[in-house]
Formats: sequence, C-alpha cells, structure tokens
Amino acid sequence: MKKRGIITAIDVGTTKVCTIVASFEESGNIRVLGVGITPSAGLHKGLVVNIKEAAESIRASVRKAELSSGHKIESAYIGVTGRHVTSVNNRGVVSISNSDRVVRPEDLKRVLKSAQNIKIPAERKILHIIPRTVALDGQTGVKNPVGMHGQRLDVETHIITTAVASVQNVMRCVRSIGVDCEDLVLEPLASSEAVLTEEEKQSGVILADIGGGTTDVAVFRDGSIWHTAVLPVAGYQLTRDVALGLGLPFDVAEDMKKRYASVMPVYEGKRQTPQEMLQDGHGVSYQDLCDIVRARIEEIIRLVMLELPRTEYEQLVPAGIVFTGGSSNLSGIDALARDMIRLPARVGAPANLPGIPQSLRDPAYATAVGLVLWAAKNENKTPWSSRRPGFFKIFSLVSRLRSLFNRKI
Repeated sequence: MKKRGIITAIDVGTTKVCTIVASFEESGNIRVLGVGITPSAGLHKGLVVNIKEAAESIRASVRKAELSSGHKIESAYIGVTGRHVTSVNNRGVVSISNSDRVVRPEDLKRVLKSAQNIKIPAERKILHIIPRTVALDGQTGVKNPVGMHGQRLDVETHIITTAVASVQNVMRCVRSIGVDCEDLVLEPLASSEAVLTEEEKQSGVILADIGGGTTDVAVFRDGSIWHTAVLPVAGYQLTRDVALGLGLPFDVAEDMKKRYASVMPVYEGKRQTPQEMLQDGHGVSYQDLCDIVRARIEEIIRLVMLELPRTEYEQLVPAGIVFTGGSSNLSGIDALARDMIRLPARVGAPANLPGIPQSLRDPAYATAVGLVLWAAKNENKTPWSSRRPGFFKIFSLVSRLRSLFNRKI
C-alpha cells in the first residue's frame, strides 16, 4: 500500500515513461518530490508489445523518481489508453421504496448498480462508471438527492470499458518491478484534471491529448464527461510521414519535426540557410516539412471532430478544443484548429498549479500531472467511489461525484 500522504503516478506512454512522486498535504497543496522520465520501449499505440522491454522502461523511470524523491515507490496510479478503450452511456432507474419516500445513501448505490447493468463481453471489463446527471421524479439538475423526497431516482452514467488482456499486460509490467497498482485511470480523464478549467467543462469543450502513439479524446458538457475515445494516430505517425516523405532516418525526422515544423508556416520572406535545415548531414525543404506535418495534423483534427454530431457541435462545445500532449507543442496547431472548426482553440499545459515545478509545465506531462491531481482529489472517497469490481480493482468514479453529491454519504 502507498504511504499516507505520498502519491505516485506513472504515465506509461508510447514514447516516454514519466513517474512523479508527490506529497498531498492536509491543506490540499501538492508538492512534487521527485520525477523520473525515460524513453519508452516495448509499446506501440498505447499497447504493450514487448513485456520485457516495457518493464525495463518503467523500472528505469521508477528508479529515477525514487532517487530524486528519496522515497521507495510501493504503489502507483497508472494511466490507461489504447484503441481497446470504448465507452457507452447508460441510464439507471430505481424506485424509492422507503415508507417516508426519503432518498437514502443505499438508494444511490442501488441506482448506480442498475446503471452498470449492461452486457459486456467476457474479454472486456469496466474501467470507470461516471455519473453524469441525476434526476428525482423527473426533476433534473439535482446535486444531492440524499434527504430529498421522491418516488423515482434516475442517474445517467458514462461507462468506459477496456480489453482484459491489454490492461493485464500493463499491470504485469508494473508489478514485475515490485510496484502495486493503486488504481487505473483513463488518460484523457487524467489530462483533463491538469489542463481544463471548470468553466470550459461546464460550457462544453473537447480535450485532444495528442501523444506519441494515440490521440485521446474527452468531451465535457455541463461539468461532466459526455464522450471519450482513443484514436490510433498521433506523434509517431507524424514522424513516420516526415521520414518517408523526405527520405530521412526516423530519429532525424523526429528531431527536425520538433526543431523546425509548423502547421501554420509563413513561407514568404522566411530565409532558411542550408545550415539551418541540416541535421546529421541531412538537408530538407522547410516547406516540404511543414506541408507534411500540417496534412497529418489536419487529419487528426478531422478525426477528433468526427467524434461529435456534425450538425450541432458548435452548440455542444462552445468552449472549443484544448490540445495537450507532446505533439501539441507544434507551432500553430491552435491557429490551424480555429481556422478549421471556427471555434476557440488553445494549447493546454499543467500551469498555475501549486507545487508543480516549471519542468512539468509542458503539455507533454499533462497526463502524469493529471494522475497526481486525480489521486489527490480522490483521497477521501465516498462510498460510491470505493466500490470496485473484483477483477483489477480498477473501478473508480471521477470527481464528478463531488459536484453531484457535495457531502459524504
């Protein structure tokens, strides 16, 4: 078990593994004690493809975090992503059978159990059940029904499921280095804790976390999750396109993409000498580089928007889109999105958070920082959020419970 007051988060990504050790003080402040960042191996598009290589990458990251923090890591919150992640919305309904018709905590547990009564194939298990809205006798917008009179209690939930084998492989890698899994958290939900504002979640916003192997999508509306998805295209495909299109080694293409690429370049009057566009003896055209990267980013933005109803997305997400993840550092990505979807767009980083060092205030670390924030918000769990299926012990509810039910039950 984790030491009281110490939180560890491990973001096992396709390109890097980031481990953060932090202390959670009674005042609510978070103080980062140590960080371990290492290149990732053995993963592809968020999935483990080589157990040994993946475990060694995680081991190296954990050891760095232990050395810098001075704490032995015994358990951690782990991020989950991959094409195997799916989601569905479902509704649960129960009648209030008490003689006085007063809603009690037991009724909340019953309605949640009713909401999770969906058919799931044997090879899949529930990762999160997230309450979205609660209604009592048809009255919507109820924040805390406990103690209220009524006859019918409704709850609408967002249910996220994962493939058993994929999650087991991640857990096996972590446990093989002597670290227990405190909880598993869908990565875009974690990232949203670090980069989205409550106002954006309330108005309606899209989070697009463009990582190395996947683009994780989370849509928020009325302060709660509306939709989640994982797209199997991200930074790796960007670099591969540059490598193939310009005839470069993959590592050189990755470096040139980071150094020079822009998705909204200005060609006129831009003077690039041969030395400025040379890397390891390889020279490329600035315009060709930017054209390739822009085409792929345009495709990613279109795929993200296809997750929404085409006819009403302006009303659904008036706060627009927030990009995060390492690939969102590409120059001009927010301007391109504004031109394409005619909605607000910005790049989100874990900024203005007490106790978070400057080195982590980068979109690339949104998931790792978000995992720490997720853990801190769920330190004092309600009886609902402590309920977990026996499979991975991975069932958890997002902090939406605290806004829906603003007191412990």
